[in-house]
Amino acid sequence: MSEKTVRKGIWLDPRTKILLLLLCVLSAAMAPSLFYEMMLVGLVAIYGVLCGKIRYSVMGVIVYAIVYLLTLGVMQMHGTAQVMLIAFFGLVHKVYPCGLLSGIIISNTKVGEFLSAMNRSHLSRKIVIPVAVMLRYVPTIREDWRYIKDAMKMRDVSPSLRNLLIHPGMTVECIYVPLMMAASKTADELTVASVTRGIENPVTRTSYEKIGFGAGDIIVSLLFLGMFLVGQLCKGVFL
Repeated sequence: MSEKTVRKGIWLDPRTKILLLLLCVLSAAMAPSLFYEMMLVGLVAIYGVLCGKIRYSVMGVIVYAIVYLLTLGVMQMHGTAQVMLIAFFGLVHKVYPCGLLSGIIISNTKVGEFLSAMNRSHLSRKIVIPVAVMLRYVPTIREDWRYIKDAMKMRDVSPSLRNLLIHPGMTVECIYVPLMMAASKTADELTVASVTRGIENPVTRTSYEKIGFGAGDIIVSLLFLGMFLVGQLCKGVFL
C-alpha cells in the first residue's frame, strides 16, 4: 500500500504540529476579544478539514457557536450569576481552541512519526517517552469508553447529565468505575508494550516514516503565526 493511500488530507511534520499548538495556546491566552476567539476556532477548524477531520471540525465549530451565543446572553445579565458564568465561559473560550487543535493533532499523528521527529530534534527521552505513550493512550481510552457506553445502554444507563443527576450512584458504578479500571489496565499494558519494543534503547532509532518539513508546514505555520500577530497588533480592532 502506498503512502498516499494511507494518509488522508494534508500531512505536517510533528514538530510543526507542536509549534501550531504553542501558537494556538498563546493566541487563546492573549486573545483581545470574543470575535478573535471565534476567528481562532475557525482557523483551527479549517486546519482540521485539511487534515481530513471534517466531521470533527464541523461539530467543533457548532459547539463553539453555541458557547459563543450563550456567552453573549450571559453578558446581558446582572448580579452574582453573571460574574460566575462569565468566569466559567471565559475559561471555556481560552481552553476550547487548544483542545480542538489537540484532538486533531493526536488523531492524525502516528507514534512512529512523533518518535522519529523528536529523535531528530535531540530531545530528552524523559520528555519524548511520556508524550509518545500519551499519543497511543488517548485513542485506546476513547475506544474503551465506546465499548463501556454501548454495554451500559443495554441496562438503560447512559453517561448523560440527566442520568448523572437522577441516578448518580448507578451511573458512577456502571460507567465511570469501569472506565477508571480500564484506564489503569491500559496504562500498564502500553508501558509494558513500549518497553518490549525497545523504547528505552539508547541506540539511535531508525524509522520507515519519512519525516521532514515541506511547503505545507511553512504555509500553515505562517497562518497561525499571522493569527497570533494580528491579535497582538490589532487589539483595538477586535471588539
